[in-house]
Amino acid sequence: MPTEKSETLPFHRASPELAAPAADSLRTKYIWLAVYFFFNLALTIYNKAVLGHFPFPYVLTGIHALCGTIGCLIFYLKGHFTLTTLSERENITLFFFSLLYTINIAISNVSLNLVTVPFHQIVRAMTPFFTIIIYVIGFRKVYGVMTYVSLIPVVAGVGFATAGDYYFTAIGFFLTLLGAFLAALKTVVTNRVQTGRLKLSPLELLFRMSPLALLQTVIYAYFTGELQGVKTYVATDLTMSMFLKLLLNGAIAFGLNVVSFTANKKTGALTMTVAANVKQILTIVLAIIFFHLTVTPMNAIGIILTLGGGAWYAKVELEAKQQKPTVLRPKDDGVAPKI
Repeated sequence: MPTEKSETLPFHRASPELAAPAADSLRTKYIWLAVYFFFNLALTIYNKAVLGHFPFPYVLTGIHALCGTIGCLIFYLKGHFTLTTLSERENITLFFFSLLYTINIAISNVSLNLVTVPFHQIVRAMTPFFTIIIYVIGFRKVYGVMTYVSLIPVVAGVGFATAGDYYFTAIGFFLTLLGAFLAALKTVVTNRVQTGRLKLSPLELLFRMSPLALLQTVIYAYFTGELQGVKTYVATDLTMSMFLKLLLNGAIAFGLNVVSFTANKKTGALTMTVAANVKQILTIVLAIIFFHLTVTPMNAIGIILTLGGGAWYAKVELEAKQQKPTVLRPKDDGVAPKI
């Protein structure tokens, strides 16, 4: 007779042999990465435009979390996913996971005020290396030499592409470095929550995270004085056009979160951090095309290095997956295997 817990859990928490879906093809993974690039670039450009008229970054993050909550609720009511019965320990894990997301945003914004933008970008470009360190030390994962080598132009290219004034204070350097580590840790934990013991779907993970993120960003906005500024803005400057722009901004953020979680689950944390570096370069390329941004020869070299390094990394990962042997585990029927 099944236990009470097994009766309440949905099918995707069953044994891995029964619940594991078929392996995603490389083409599917690259498609998800391409969609991730599209949403990420769209939100980055749109955020810059919105913040020019609505200078409240933490409130804007709260709007993203609110739209995520509403969007996931709609999908839940339509039956697109079910809620997993979690233990008290698992709920606490998700709470700390939400704190990691909020702290990562806070550290990034605070450090940006203490260092120059070029220095901030080059340190954040080291996120793939922090990701490798977390996996090697925390999960004893082994990477091939070519994986390490292919990451060098990805990181160095961002440095060349953003070359400029590298001024920083001591506390600014520490916080920027901490922000890069937290960004890597957030990406790794996102992958583990979806592929480890919890095995939460992207929509369920976002549904559980969004209300917590909303509460935390509102608290932070209160202590930084943003809420008071928003009250004044709503009373004097908010128009229907701006309201619709904020709503569209939140809808794009919801789409990005779903795509980001899904791409992370299908491709892995290290690939996502490399993709984030390539996204920085693509943002610069778009700025050159649409905003006539002037670049130096060194900036151009950096763009080529990062894009080429990203393609090289993808090739290395593809070859590693093709060469990885398939291990067939014999069924344990109590009979010793023949030698």
